[in-house]
Amino acid sequence: MALLEVENLEISIVTGGRWGRLLPVVRGVSFSVEAGRTLGIVGESGCGKSLTALAIMGLLDGPVVRITGGAVRFDGQDLRALDPGDRRAIMGNRMAMIFQEPMTSLNPVYRVGDQIAEALRQHRRMSARQARDRATELLDLVRIPDPARRVDSFPHQMSGGQRQRVMIAMALACDPGLLISDEPTTALDVTVQKGILDLMRDLQGRTGAAIILISHDLGVIAETCDTVAVMYCGRIIEDTDTPRLFAHMSHPYTRGLLASIPAVDRDTEWLEAIPGRVPPVGAALPGCAFHPRCAFAKGPCRDSTPGPTAIAPGHVVRCHFPQEGGA
Repeated sequence: MALLEVENLEISIVTGGRWGRLLPVVRGVSFSVEAGRTLGIVGESGCGKSLTALAIMGLLDGPVVRITGGAVRFDGQDLRALDPGDRRAIMGNRMAMIFQEPMTSLNPVYRVGDQIAEALRQHRRMSARQARDRATELLDLVRIPDPARRVDSFPHQMSGGQRQRVMIAMALACDPGLLISDEPTTALDVTVQKGILDLMRDLQGRTGAAIILISHDLGVIAETCDTVAVMYCGRIIEDTDTPRLFAHMSHPYTRGLLASIPAVDRDTEWLEAIPGRVPPVGAALPGCAFHPRCAFAKGPCRDSTPGPTAIAPGHVVRCHFPQEGGA
């Protein structure tokens, strides 16, 4: 049984004031992830990856951006049907998120140990001393040197990699069953990136947590994830297990993403690029949203939106003319 199930999720932006019209930006997104497994969600900036993560965490209840359809079930519970108190008891406790930019996610005027201890005091009812001791243990767990001293550091006194590790420690404070990680290696040196990814794999092995890893980097996805969902313009356009995706990429967009990555064994002076631009948010494009940029587009691509097609067991593509190719 899947630990998390997302079914036909729709997220909309309210335009034109409080009573304006709803502009769908994430449409019909469905996926699931089991305990101990890692799902990668990949796509260009603005495709809806982070909005989907925030929706799962219940952070889109504002007047401008809101969930307008679908279901989010965690361990069999419909999270959207829970009252706010029950929802807060789950968030940060059984489900946790590592946000994209630690320098803006960490409070600059509080010591990192106090920020880690906050969740422990809220959800585990620990005393101040117990929470501080556990925060020190967590800093040691995420491999920050001299944790007994660094527990009193402020975020600006730590490097980018250390701040990212503090974010991981905060997310793991209550031993969550599901960890959502939004671009955990953005703007980090390559060696630091590897250390963060190794740390997440090691912690998953210890705790058995399910992980959703959001990234635009197919290399990170290939190294880390069991299954992959590729997003474009608010929809999942290809979904399968990681080995099959890289052996049998079938959506032209997925193939374009891979072709745009530098490779030392590629005999060319120029990187390939996907032509054109991502459509603006809420653009009412007829047919497939990718067809203006697709070299394989034909009549049906311009006229009708492709539905999900299973081209193999466990491999679903939203494309009228899937072009199977490996990497």
